[in-house]
Amino acid sequence: MHKSGVKKFPYYVGIKSLSDVAAKKDRVCVLNILGNESKGVTPTSHEYSGGNVVFGTGPGRSGQTLGTKIGPIPVYNSIKEAMAAGHKFNAAVIYLPPSGVKDGVAEVVRQNPDLKKIIILTEKVSVHDARIIRAICQTNGIDVFGGNCLGVADAWNKIRIGGALGGNKPEESLVKGSIAIFSNSGNFTTTIATYLLTKGWGTTISISSGKDVYIHFAPKEFFNALDNDDRSKGAIIYAEPGGYYEHGLEINKPTVACVVGRWKAKLTKACGHAGSLAGSGDDALAKEKWFMDYFGVNGIYTPEKPIFSKKGAVVTNIAHIPEALTKVMELNKIKPDFEPKGDLSLKCWFGNNQGLKLPKELDVRIAEAIPPYNEQIEIISKQIGAQYPRQTMKDASGVSMMDAKTQVTKVHNVSILDASKKSLEENLVFSLIKDYPDKYARDLANLAFNSYVNMHGDDAVRAADASRGAENSPNTVLSSAISIIGKGRVKNAINAATLLLELFQHTNIQNPADSFDYSNILKGLDAEQKDLFKEKTPSSEFRTPDSAVMLAQAEKLKNKSVFINFVKDASNGKPSSDAILASIWATLGWSALLRKKISKATMVNLPWYSMIFSAFVGCSVDSSRHEKGMFCGIDNKEIIEKWSFTEVAFLALIGRKPTTDELFEFSMLLGLIISNGPGTISAQGCKGGVSADGPEDSTRVQINKAFVGFLTHTGFAHGGNGYEAIAFLIERFKDKDLKNPADKKHGLNLKAIADEYAKWYGKYKAKEKAAGNIEYMKVPCINHPVFKGKAVNYDPREQFVSKLFEEKGIYNVFLDFYRNIVQALFDAKVSENVYCVNVDAVIAVILLKMVWQPFKAGKITEKEVETAAFTTFLFGRMIGCAAEIDDHINRGRNMDTRTSASSCVFVG
Repeated sequence: MHKSGVKKFPYYVGIKSLSDVAAKKDRVCVLNILGNESKGVTPTSHEYSGGNVVFGTGPGRSGQTLGTKIGPIPVYNSIKEAMAAGHKFNAAVIYLPPSGVKDGVAEVVRQNPDLKKIIILTEKVSVHDARIIRAICQTNGIDVFGGNCLGVADAWNKIRIGGALGGNKPEESLVKGSIAIFSNSGNFTTTIATYLLTKGWGTTISISSGKDVYIHFAPKEFFNALDNDDRSKGAIIYAEPGGYYEHGLEINKPTVACVVGRWKAKLTKACGHAGSLAGSGDDALAKEKWFMDYFGVNGIYTPEKPIFSKKGAVVTNIAHIPEALTKVMELNKIKPDFEPKGDLSLKCWFGNNQGLKLPKELDVRIAEAIPPYNEQIEIISKQIGAQYPRQTMKDASGVSMMDAKTQVTKVHNVSILDASKKSLEENLVFSLIKDYPDKYARDLANLAFNSYVNMHGDDAVRAADASRGAENSPNTVLSSAISIIGKGRVKNAINAATLLLELFQHTNIQNPADSFDYSNILKGLDAEQKDLFKEKTPSSEFRTPDSAVMLAQAEKLKNKSVFINFVKDASNGKPSSDAILASIWATLGWSALLRKKISKATMVNLPWYSMIFSAFVGCSVDSSRHEKGMFCGIDNKEIIEKWSFTEVAFLALIGRKPTTDELFEFSMLLGLIISNGPGTISAQGCKGGVSADGPEDSTRVQINKAFVGFLTHTGFAHGGNGYEAIAFLIERFKDKDLKNPADKKHGLNLKAIADEYAKWYGKYKAKEKAAGNIEYMKVPCINHPVFKGKAVNYDPREQFVSKLFEEKGIYNVFLDFYRNIVQALFDAKVSENVYCVNVDAVIAVILLKMVWQPFKAGKITEKEVETAAFTTFLFGRMIGCAAEIDDHINRGRNMDTRTSASSCVFVG
């Protein structure tokens, strides 16, 4: 220390006091002033500082200006040209690219002998160039700040030089006080200044040192200048790993050191700032120890364990800085600069609990934003429903993804294994709403689906009959029917849904099952709007459900829906079935709409999807099963009041109501089929249907046509292939005395049956291979391209199902036989290891178990069993395809599933 009190350095340091860092007398030039970063930052600095920028440079820009609120800043080709014009300056701000920084510094030093300080904002200046810059400036008596910094700002002088400290409104965070800030992070410099306000501390100077490998104005220079600044009573230093700049400091005023970046200790490449990569002994832990030694403390300060001394404290969380500083200053008998301003509690401008009931400590209160953001947020808050960015959705999905390792697909982030525990109606609601329904919502969904399943005299059933009569496959039959469920068919329901959305979207209804006074809305309806909800004369082309039965069933349910009550009142107690359907789906989708899980387009189309789901099940049987008032021999009223949609689907396939175990197995079967990801042929078909219509105008998309796309992209190889396993099992068991596949005491020797087949198959396979036939018959549903290569192999999906069956005491002789057959093939040396029984076998054995007794009794044929197997696949896969269709409508671009000509190959 020199006798004057100013420390002597073995190199040039011109700034002796922090009051000199950003002074009112400083006049600034900005190199590359019209660059993108400077254009946004320099005008604010100039205005805040009262006009301290004299000029800027930009090659080829001479004569141009940079506009500011207090007048334009002239621009010149070079420093030489500007000085020839009579401009004088003592500080230069560098916004040049990394490769040009060295030459820019050399130019400004060479042209201006009065230059005293340079602020380099450029990031990643090479170490080689930084050394040359250091040498040039040391030789010419110039202080350098940076590189990779956000400049310097003095709250007392109201001067900001270079960078964006304090943001667009520096006066809000750079409040006059007694604390100096030195920070490796530019953004955190401002953040720390703002945080200090909450404990009543303002700032003198804020220095963003930068964190390139080479820091020119470093902590030693800072603390020396701090000692000579009477304004500054204490300091904050924010340090990142890398470099020894913080080692061996002499700190004489109360200081809080915030050291971050412990996680970077194992990095081998810089992450974030170029200089934040630790070498030997300069990681975050080492720097924490340096500062603890300076301050004489033995640990990190936290609110729970406050460790501090009169000299200072060490924190690792910037949120702890204000409290730690206040404690340290109290020991020094130094009071805050002013009353605290604000606090550090979490103030969320946006919030959405997504319908979850959170504990009090997690249920964060929404705070009103500061102007002008509060007005913008208010406008945004009135926009209900999700809005997705449009993108090419070829081979992409916002709905489904398959785990390549487990081969388990997730839909809306729910595994199909978990989905298989849910009913058909629950999964159908989930596919579109993205939430599983509660009991009331499930009851409403069953009411919606079951009301439209009987299609007596309907053109859709006639179309299906015609297709069936032409000996088409089940998917083609259903394509004919679903084609009829077009826009004209559903327009009344969609119009009613659209009107409900328009009327209620800005109300404060959170839960449609809660009471709500809609009297004013009701009064405002005109005759045309009321007519949308009223019963119409039935069309001869399609059947409409009995609206009185629908309404009566809705009113029997435990909860009451605002929307159902509204359409009833709006129609004088006689709403149409389509209006009731619209109100049901408004009830089901409302919460998801408010939580922005679904879009408004999805919301108004929900009745259309609902009618299509009903038609899938209804048209899977011929018109003879659709009687007036009865479906498959069951009274319509009974179905609506007492049956689930899963039970109705089972009825359509098997011809009777399922037992409890069968209902569980059937639901599981459908759940396992939901999706195999967006790459499957069926998913590609439905997505292509949307893409061809042009989802960018969602109103033009024919949702039923997209389902036809799914149906036409299934067939005997994809969808109907499950019958191969059923045929295989029928062949093994048709001559056996198997009465009940669910009875564990069936009396059959499964091992013997499996061994017999394995021996025959071994001979058959050897004979075919010897003849050079590589396309010999394979045993269906065993082995898997992923689950193979071990001594004993398992498909985790099959194991999941088997475990559930075991827990519920459900037995399936055909699944038991499959386990025997893979072992028998290994024992007979047909396979090198024990193959897995794959999940397709599970699907086959569940269905065969259900139809075995009527098949064995001759009540249904093998062809009917095959049809049932194929149709079951379609029932399950329509769930996943519904989700894909809705997703593509909301996210996709017009014709985005096409393949470019350059990617296509001609085969001659």
